[in-house]
Amino acid sequence: MAKTLFQNFAMLDPEQDEIRHGHSLLVEGGRIREVREGEIGANGADVIDCGGATLMPGLIDSHVHVVLSEVFIRNMESTPITLMTANAMAEMRAMLGRGFTTVRDTGGADWGLRQGVEQGLIAGPRLFISGRAIGPTGGHSDARRRTDTAIGCPCCDAMSFAMGIADGEAEVRRAVREEMRQGCDHIKIMMSGGVASPYDPLHSLQYSEREVRAAVEEATAFGRYVTAHAYTPQAITRAARNGVRCIEHGNLIDEPSAALMAEKGMFMVANLVAYYAMKERASDFGMSADMLEKNDVVIEGGLRSLEICKRAGVPVAYGSDLLGALRIDQSREFTIRSQVLPAIDIIRSATTVGAQILRKEGELGCLREGALADLIVVDGNPLQNLELLAGQGRHLKAIMKDGVFHKCAL
Repeated sequence: MAKTLFQNFAMLDPEQDEIRHGHSLLVEGGRIREVREGEIGANGADVIDCGGATLMPGLIDSHVHVVLSEVFIRNMESTPITLMTANAMAEMRAMLGRGFTTVRDTGGADWGLRQGVEQGLIAGPRLFISGRAIGPTGGHSDARRRTDTAIGCPCCDAMSFAMGIADGEAEVRRAVREEMRQGCDHIKIMMSGGVASPYDPLHSLQYSEREVRAAVEEATAFGRYVTAHAYTPQAITRAARNGVRCIEHGNLIDEPSAALMAEKGMFMVANLVAYYAMKERASDFGMSADMLEKNDVVIEGGLRSLEICKRAGVPVAYGSDLLGALRIDQSREFTIRSQVLPAIDIIRSATTVGAQILRKEGELGCLREGALADLIVVDGNPLQNLELLAGQGRHLKAIMKDGVFHKCAL
């Protein structure tokens, strides 16, 4: 069984408040076998001298769409699922190269992509999937033209593959059961309007309380959970009162809805970088003026939402939610959040909080003995300079996933 011994590093353990020195870490069989102060004896191990660089857990992005290769989602209807898969493979490799060893897909990725990564056929992060994101007719998962009356078959094009439509309790139950049959790790539903959908007002309320409860009942019965796309306090409150575990976005959250989330033990995944990138460049890729007007509304509340959640005690995970060519900005979220949060909080959002949402505490996002050996070695101290986690991975001297190096320049 292959062994790798890391020495001479500064240890950034997100479960601690500061960098620690003088430790060694031994990887064996894809897991962290031992980590302690001082030297570790390990006969036959490959010894990696980190040269004083920072060793930390691999990063977790809790909101990605690996198959959405178009900024203007409707363009996906002319993309065959074969090309969709090829694009996803290229993007997953890029994500891993940025140090994201785990990603949580919230609409589009299926069990085939996940299994391709697990079998080593695709170079990419560990993938947690929702399958198709589910919403009502005319809602955030409905990107059809107004002249389109039929709902496309998932086998026909990438847009239909990634997003589902279900109306009423019975259809919602069937749709949720189908995604669970297809191996999903979580269920994604739509609670409010969105930026990238063409016709739904941002403040619209989408799934009803009965529909939400139907989704939650089915997911819970199967040992899964529901996460909800929601921007407004009204949508967040409806989700919270009906058993949803996690809110995606939440830009327009207020103090009462944040307090309710905290009371219910919920999580939020923020992805401010998506709105900055869309404001700057999405019109170049066909996003309409109406969509960009909605984007202006949510971007204004983004940083404030982080402050509200921090005061309320709602854990907020790191997300990017970037589409198509904008996904190159995945790591930019670190520096955007630094305007209102300390570096250690932001790093925890991309490690320990992400692991909690995935129900993988102690296995991902940490440096505990027995954890999966997902590690990055950073040329410098990210607590002092979060830009070191940007730059398409150029500041990363090593990237290890499951005990195997994806990159090693040490």
